[in-house]
Amino acid sequence: MPANNLLGVPETLLPDEPDVQAALAAGTPLVEIVSAHPSSSLAWALLADETALGGGRDLEAYAYARVGYHRGLDSLRKAGWRGHGPVPWSHEPNRGVLRALFALRRGAAAIGETEEVERLTAFLTESDPEVLRVLGND
Repeated sequence: MPANNLLGVPETLLPDEPDVQAALAAGTPLVEIVSAHPSSSLAWALLADETALGGGRDLEAYAYARVGYHRGLDSLRKAGWRGHGPVPWSHEPNRGVLRALFALRRGAAAIGETEEVERLTAFLTESDPEVLRVLGND
């Protein structure tokens, strides 16, 4: 358990997504990966990232990140998460959910949703402060 987990809430560790990882390694287009694996937060987060890099597509990137966020909440709950507690970045399968949260935070900032940015910053920090250090604190 991380040192900052003073409540003793167990870490949530999501299962691997070997089919998604294989498709990414094979260079499969993200739209195809999302279509084949719509429950994958990682696929949605990467699609949001790719869209955000397209410039001028902030709302579309936000929407993709929002789907990734909700699919991530589904995955977390299925893994025993009860709305709080650590979701460590160090556990690679958790990175899809955390990246989706980060992408949604970035998208919310782009469209002026200040309260959502604050809420997502708190969510990420509670999950694992390492996320903001690794992905950036924009």
